[in-house]
Amino acid sequence: MPHQKLPKPDNRQNNVERLHDMIENTESKLQEAEISLEFVSPEEREMLQSKNERRQQSIQAMKQEMQEEIDARKNREI
Repeated sequence: MPHQKLPKPDNRQNNVERLHDMIENTESKLQEAEISLEFVSPEEREMLQSKNERRQQSIQAMKQEMQEEIDARKNREI
């Protein structure tokens, strides 16, 4: 009988740090894309600008989630 994969337990202990790293990584990619805008074709520029808009939205969502995790730590929910 094959082994069943069990879901990993919800471990939120490092969520703030993980989210912080993800935010920094996304901001870095956003900045790199901004720099490259002057060297790409108009089609690529439009694609990068659209992608950067989505990155900005992701950054805001991750910052909000990180604040919620910080608040949860303060309230000893984690």
